[in-house]
Amino acid sequence: MTGIGITHIGLCTPLGNSAESVLSKLLQGDTSAMQWRDDLLFEKSTLVGVVNNDVLLDIPEHLQEFSCRNNRLLHTAAMQINAEVQSAKQSYGAKRIGVILGTSTSGISKGETALRYRAEHGCFPPNYHYSQQELGSTSFYLQKLFELEGPCYTISTACSSSAKVFAAAKRLLQADLCDMVIVGGADSLCQLTLNGFSALESVSSGQCNPFSVNRDGINIGEGAVLFTLEKKSAQVMLVGVGESADAHHISAPHPQGCGAIAAMEQAIADANISINDIDYINLHGTATPKNDAMESRAVAALFNGTIPPCSSTKPLVGHLLGAAGAIEAAFCYLILSDLNIHQALPPQLWDGQADPNDPSLPLVSPGQTATKLRYLMSNSFAFGGSNASIIFAKQPQQGQS
Repeated sequence: MTGIGITHIGLCTPLGNSAESVLSKLLQGDTSAMQWRDDLLFEKSTLVGVVNNDVLLDIPEHLQEFSCRNNRLLHTAAMQINAEVQSAKQSYGAKRIGVILGTSTSGISKGETALRYRAEHGCFPPNYHYSQQELGSTSFYLQKLFELEGPCYTISTACSSSAKVFAAAKRLLQADLCDMVIVGGADSLCQLTLNGFSALESVSSGQCNPFSVNRDGINIGEGAVLFTLEKKSAQVMLVGVGESADAHHISAPHPQGCGAIAAMEQAIADANISINDIDYINLHGTATPKNDAMESRAVAALFNGTIPPCSSTKPLVGHLLGAAGAIEAAFCYLILSDLNIHQALPPQLWDGQADPNDPSLPLVSPGQTATKLRYLMSNSFAFGGSNASIIFAKQPQQGQS
């Protein structure tokens, strides 16, 4: 198999920072990372996916102007690929390595703290810089950290942000503008986001419940995931990407999922496979009434009675918003990796009460395994009809077809 290989991965997630920890908790359906917090919503507590503070690394002294929780999450993931990036710099040169990341919050929590300080003291705190919360700060920080000189930018298209980075990186590699592109996403918990979704009546009163008739909204989470993409063979390959923008509504998805179907169709065509080749779908599955209804219709319409096993993993980590595409891509990577010796699938955690108004999906049961794991699809559908679908493939071992 030729194409674009995922050569390295860095993790800083609610499920842990190592591939072994994340995969184990993912397959067990471990919800221990979901915690009740009373400092995010103004009027009540809310359940969110949290990264343990003890695992976060500090920003280097010479880059303190970038210091914020979002970049600390990013830095913690980045240190896991540091040696490989430095080696690639020696092979390719700093100008041939790009950085494309997705985020939606960036360091806005730092700005929230700074505004409270300003209200009390009449000035911003001395350690506050606007660059700590600027959307572009995420990618620019990583470029500065690794001392790279290639293309560098941030994609912020709400919940599809860090899924679309794969499409952007693929274009850079195929155009021979880069030999390696670092992609991924980072998002951190903040009051702005939580209260915004609460104003839309989209935050769950408890554990989110994707595809249930009783679903009442999302749980939000935080984390950072990074990948290095290169034009070489690897254990897990990026084989298909699809993007669409249906612009149906500023926040509501198209009821029949026209844009979602277009993105999935494009990803399948790009991978040069048929719909019957997909072995598992990581659903966007936010547990909001309209999103789940749309996605179930889109998947049912496209796969037409041959829907592969699928699940939403958001009850385990929350919805990472701009970083959701990246963490769910990481889940697909780990499912396809040699660590998943039993070919297990992530279980769908819900109350089991399907919505009779929506098409039924073959949601993964606890302990369910696959007879074959070769091609996995991951969906990300965002506000404004910004949709992305990615297909990953397991590289066959020598002697296999």
